[in-house]
Amino acid sequence: MIARLFSGFAVPAGSALAVAGLAAVAALTMPALPEAARLALRAILVLVWAAYAVQLGAGWPASEGKTARIIDILAVAVPPFGLVMARGGADPSILCGVWAVKLLRDLPAFRLVLRVAGNEARNLFGVLALFALILFAASLLAYLLEGAAQPEAFGSVPRAMWWAVTTLTTTGYGDAIPHSTLGRMLAGLVMMCGIGVFALMAGILATGFAEELRRQDFSRVWQLVAGVPLFAGLPHRDLAEIVRALKPRRLAPGAVICRKGQPGNEMYFILEGRVQVASASPVELGSGDYFGEMALVSGEPRFATVVAATPVSLLALHISDFQTLIERDSTLADTIRHTAEERRRSPTPGS
Repeated sequence: MIARLFSGFAVPAGSALAVAGLAAVAALTMPALPEAARLALRAILVLVWAAYAVQLGAGWPASEGKTARIIDILAVAVPPFGLVMARGGADPSILCGVWAVKLLRDLPAFRLVLRVAGNEARNLFGVLALFALILFAASLLAYLLEGAAQPEAFGSVPRAMWWAVTTLTTTGYGDAIPHSTLGRMLAGLVMMCGIGVFALMAGILATGFAEELRRQDFSRVWQLVAGVPLFAGLPHRDLAEIVRALKPRRLAPGAVICRKGQPGNEMYFILEGRVQVASASPVELGSGDYFGEMALVSGEPRFATVVAATPVSLLALHISDFQTLIERDSTLADTIRHTAEERRRSPTPGS
């Protein structure tokens, strides 16, 4: 019961506590801050830490995933080490900056980035290995070409590595510049290699994000299609073909999706928004609902007008794709017709 109580607390209150704690950490770095204000800010940090400790203890059974658990543990375990730092004269509150990850913990975008990084880990590791190889080779060559003339900047491979990093990333601070012709030719080559490496990394990440979003969309649409009684019991192969056949539609509020009495050649799944079914007993449908399947099965005209009540995002299944599926499996056709007849007798809108 306590875990359920704190599961609702975790997302909104946890983020608010992180913002308050990080603001206090930033304020405590101001040297002219009055002592009374400093004490108050440290009290805020203690309260935030205590809240996170209670949340961790109460919500541990309900923690969502390994990454979330690690973040919750770090938020509680890292700040106390500031007491050790304080003995050396450092500000102990600085370690509370780890709470920044609490702001990321529950963001869908953050979870998406972690999934993409995990999926593309092998490719990203290969690019990083290539980057490290080019970096070391550039540092070694810069040391050989410029070390004698500029010992402070290129007098050793580790010193030359700073120049190699800034050149390979095309940052170019200008604090270390090759003077020889060969050194400058090396710098141009390293710059071009840097552009290639980062373009390769960007391509891997872009492909990874696109693939992950495609998988998420496919999974979401699959769940919508599998939840339709007409398609209950279909093998995965047939469900996958239906999902691939769906076409996106975006409509503004007030747009007529289908009109009563007109022939029906599509059924619709609602991704986002709401639609109004104008019948004897008006019904509003929202995300996850579907309508229009009766027209595909019976071939009869629409028996209700459906209008977009809000901006709506739909997926449409055309009758030709639907008929292709039925023609391939006569048993499936009988099952679908039987399910459709049952829905015809119900008050739910199948238009």
